[in-house]
Amino acid sequence: MPDADLFAEQLLTLAKQAGAEDAEVFQSRSQSRPVSFEANRLKQLESTQADGTALRIWKNGRPGLIVAYGEVEAQALVDRAITLSDLNESEDPELTSGTRKSYSDDGHQVEVKTLLEWGNQAIDIVRDKYPDVVCGGGWDCETENTRIVNSRGLDYSYQDTTISGYLEASLVKGDDFLTIYDGQATRDSVLDPIAIVAPILQRLDWAQRNSPAPSGRLPVLLTAKAADLLWGTLQAALNGKQVLEGASPWNDRAGEAVLASNIHLSQDPKSGPYGCPFDDEGIETRAMNFIEGGRLKQFFLDRKTGRELGTPTTGNGFRNLGSNPMPGLFNFIVAGGDTSFEDLVRSIDDGIILDQILGSGPGISGDLSVNVDLGYRIVRGEIVGRIKDTMISGNVYQTLKDAVRFGNDGEWSGSCWTPSLVVDGFSVVGKT
Repeated sequence: MPDADLFAEQLLTLAKQAGAEDAEVFQSRSQSRPVSFEANRLKQLESTQADGTALRIWKNGRPGLIVAYGEVEAQALVDRAITLSDLNESEDPELTSGTRKSYSDDGHQVEVKTLLEWGNQAIDIVRDKYPDVVCGGGWDCETENTRIVNSRGLDYSYQDTTISGYLEASLVKGDDFLTIYDGQATRDSVLDPIAIVAPILQRLDWAQRNSPAPSGRLPVLLTAKAADLLWGTLQAALNGKQVLEGASPWNDRAGEAVLASNIHLSQDPKSGPYGCPFDDEGIETRAMNFIEGGRLKQFFLDRKTGRELGTPTTGNGFRNLGSNPMPGLFNFIVAGGDTSFEDLVRSIDDGIILDQILGSGPGISGDLSVNVDLGYRIVRGEIVGRIKDTMISGNVYQTLKDAVRFGNDGEWSGSCWTPSLVVDGFSVVGKT
C-alpha cells in the first residue's frame, strides 16, 4: 500500500498548510472475487475492487468531511473539506493520539476455482436428494484493508480476509412455494459446503407435509438463524447514543436485573469472522460483558457519546466513509446452554419452530409483530410439519425477563454468535 500511504500523508500535510488545526484520513480498500449461482448453474464470476478515502479536517474548530472513491487529486479534496467546514458549527475534535501500528491478517485466501467447486458441491448434494429443488447462492473471498492516520501521530492499519458462502433452495408444489437459505462465514482456509447444506436438507425434510398452525400463547423455539430477531433489539438498547437520546428503556438501569438470570451478552473482538483490532477512531477494541446473569453491566460507546455521558469510549466507534463515527457493535456473543436442539424440541408439548420471518424485526421499543416465512409445528415433542399463514407477536424485553432455555448449537448469524432458544412469552396466531 505505498501509494495509499503517501496519499494519506500528503492529505495531512496539505490540510495543515491550508490552516486546519487537526485532520484525519480514513482509508478503506477491499477486493473480492464473488462466485454466484442461479437456477442450479454458475451465473457469474467477478473480481471487484473498491477504494475509498475520507478526509476530516477542523479549521477554526469547524469540522469538514469529504469522501472520494478511486483516484483523486489531493489538493482538490482538501479544498472541498475546507469549504464544507465553513458551513458547520464549531466542535471539539474527537481524535485519538497514538503511534504507528500494523496488525496482521488472520484470514486465508481461497482461489476462485475452490469457491466454484464448493458451490457446485453444495448444489449437487441438495439436488441428489431433492431433484426438483432449484438452487442459487454465492461464494466469496473478500480482503479488506483499513487505515486511520491523523495529525496527532496515530497511524493504525490492518488487513482482514473473510470467506463466505450461502445457499438458497426453492421448491414449488402447485401454489405452495418454499424457499430455505443458510450460510457461513469464516477466516479459515476451508468453508464446509456439507455444513451449509445439512440444515437446508433437514428443513426440507420437515417441510414434506404441512400442519395446521396453532394459536395462543405458546412456546416458540427460535433457531440460531432466527434468534437474531431478538438480539437486534437488545443491541439497540445497549447503544450509548440511544441512552444519550433517552430512547433506551435501560437508561437508568445500570447494575439492575433487566433480563432473565441465565442471559449473558458480551463482545469478543478476537472471535469469529468479523473481529477487528481497533475501531474506526483508532481505539483498540476489547472484550467486555454487557449483560451478566441478566444484570446490566455497561453500554457500548464511541468517543463523542462517551464524552457527553461522562464515560470513556469502549472502543466501539464505527463509521461508513461518508459519516462520522457512531457507537457500533461487532462480534456480539450470546452465551448458550447445554441442551441439544433435539432435546429442546422434545421439551415442547405444543408450540412452533421459527426459522425465517417476513419483513423486519422489532425496533428499540421491542414490540414484535412478524409473519412466519418458514416455521414448523411441534406436537408432543415431535415436529409434525410446516406451518403457513402464521403471525407471532409480543414484546422482546418482557419475553426475555422470563425463563429462557438455550441450546448448545451456537453459530454465527452475521456478526452475532447465538444458539437456538425457547421463549414462552409470544402470542401465535395461525390461520385455520
